Amino acid sequence: MDYVLAALVGLFIATGCYLLLSRSVIRMLIGMTIFGNGVNLLIFTAGRVTQSVAPIVPPGLDAPEGPIANPLPQALILTAIVIGFSMFAFLLVLAFRAYQSLDADNTDTMRLAEPERSPNPPLSY
Repeated sequence: MDYVLAALVGLFIATGCYLLLSRSVIRMLIGMTIFGNGVNLLIFTAGRVTQSVAPIVPPGLDAPEGPIANPLPQALILTAIVIGFSMFAFLLVLAFRAYQSLDADNTDTMRLAEPERSPNPPLSY
């Protein structure tokens, strides 16, 4: 099972990197989300995927009786999911506003600060 999850992590991260290198803003946004999901799966896999009981100590005992699940990777992944979703929502609105104002999805055509035929800067001062 660990090999399957490792291959899936590699696939998610490779797909996310490929989409991040695209010139389309929407593909970049989807690539960022897939990359984040790959990192979340990596943290989950690093926390040892086992079929253990929940980390709850029964009443009357000082420690759990048997092996328990590690709650730290689960808490980290939950936090990362919330942060990733909020970043996705912000970047989606930002991409939508950029598309509305510039009427372009391609990053090469979004060159308001650098016009194509602008004079070159001086070579020395």
